[in-house]
Amino acid sequence: MDNLRKKKRQPKGLTIRYEDKDLLVVVKPAGLLTVGTERNKSRTVHYLLNDYVRKGNPKSRNRVYVVHRLDQDTSGILLFAKSEPAKKFLQEHWEQTNKCYLAIVQGRLTPKEGTISTYLAENAAHRVYSTPDAAKGKLSHTTYKVVKESKGFSLVEIHLLTGRKHQIRVQFAEKGHPVLGDRKYENGGTASKRLALHARSISFTHPFSGKKMTFDTGIPEDFTRQLGHA
Repeated sequence: MDNLRKKKRQPKGLTIRYEDKDLLVVVKPAGLLTVGTERNKSRTVHYLLNDYVRKGNPKSRNRVYVVHRLDQDTSGILLFAKSEPAKKFLQEHWEQTNKCYLAIVQGRLTPKEGTISTYLAENAAHRVYSTPDAAKGKLSHTTYKVVKESKGFSLVEIHLLTGRKHQIRVQFAEKGHPVLGDRKYENGGTASKRLALHARSISFTHPFSGKKMTFDTGIPEDFTRQLGHA
């Protein structure tokens, strides 16, 4: 792994945590898209990693495959495959993949740990919301535990049992504890320049070696600073 990383130039703006012939594990900064949109095709993690594995040669057949995504404003661990079989295996076993997030939310939660279960749907304006109608929404489960409290804010460890669009942001906002810096679901002023949501760790089975792999970023420095200032 280290030899691979020494030989190749690093993708700009990304931190590679692990690489072998089948996988890439990177840490995405907040503000960077995972994959391209109509308006932005090149400033994305996917584009940067494709360029990285091609070593700048556009004719190279090397490419990376998207396994999952993070919202543009969410930072943290992202897993990419280097082949279709690796991608297929990882996606087929996604329910067994353990994903841990950290969020700074407004207020103090009661109880300090639990599970939020709601049916999530999306309206025409691409805003996600909970609905009591099981036919309209998809059942979504999120478990959480308060790690630290600081002057009106809480650092919360979150595990997604399902992976719906904006799941964490919507469920905590509807609970009365929006994620700090969430301009879409917060409904008010924000005390953070960025969305305080971070994909801290991921644990999965390697598609070919069968080895259990875990990667953990720890608590981001700006989260620690934010809680200290709160």
